[in-house]
Amino acid sequence: MPLRIGVLGTGHFGRFHALKLAARGLLAGLYDADPGRAAQIAAETGAPALAPDALLAACDAVVIAVPTAHHHALAMRAIAAGRHVFVEKPLAATLEQGREIVAAARAAGLVLQAGHIERYSAAIRTLRASGAEAGAMSFEATRVAPFRPRSLDVSVVLDLMIHDLDLVLSLAASPPAEVRATGRRIMSEHPDFAVAHLRFESGARATVTASRVSVGMERRLRILGAQGETRIDFLARSLERLHPGGAEPVETMPGWGVTRATWTEHDSLEAEQAAFLASIGSGTPVEASGEAGLAALDAALRVEAAIAGR
Repeated sequence: MPLRIGVLGTGHFGRFHALKLAARGLLAGLYDADPGRAAQIAAETGAPALAPDALLAACDAVVIAVPTAHHHALAMRAIAAGRHVFVEKPLAATLEQGREIVAAARAAGLVLQAGHIERYSAAIRTLRASGAEAGAMSFEATRVAPFRPRSLDVSVVLDLMIHDLDLVLSLAASPPAEVRATGRRIMSEHPDFAVAHLRFESGARATVTASRVSVGMERRLRILGAQGETRIDFLARSLERLHPGGAEPVETMPGWGVTRATWTEHDSLEAEQAAFLASIGSGTPVEASGEAGLAALDAALRVEAAIAGR
């Protein structure tokens, strides 16, 4: 019998989750605090709009895409009902709440996946295949975009930067020992741009820049280490790696060369959902696990504390 999955929250990302689950024939129903919004998405998907308890009773798993402040309450409610849980990033509003969610899911033997969609992107798959992260000691990540009046209930750190914090943490494979940061409010009640400097216990370092008040879009990642340099332009779909034995010899660096790669974009949200379904159905290890979501949340909150001077 196919899994039955409910969606709690049908805002920007919640709507996309609902549409894709409906296309798979897995959407059991949906809930939104705004009855009009719930009715609209129900009409789009052909799934019923239900109250939270009725939705939990009708499904095997839930996608939680409500505002961050409500992640903890709904996740704990779903876990208590024995439901597998996918929580959009950030995992929770506080570290304590995140820990409670992770501990509850683990104790219940339920799948918990955090919505760190970049792990499932074609760009990161290409990066992983290149082996560029081996021996990396320096990371520079930039993610900036023009202002859009959504996700303003959280700072740019929890809105955008957390994606790159998660990536850097996974690539560095080491917890941060020190976090310094600066940022400022421009269009909301929370910082709208931020620059963070992280030093990891391994000795590696990272500079992560995020802005939602930029002139244009930019998404880049640069990795430096003993095995050379890798540059990724996510928007241009290009990866350039300078390393020993590279495909295009560099005249001034005997034995070294540049290897270039590109990728064909795929639907990262669909891939993310497929991973969630596989973990429920066959026990496939969860890549964007609750523990990974907790680590990214911890780093993001430390960035926010540094911005606030705490």
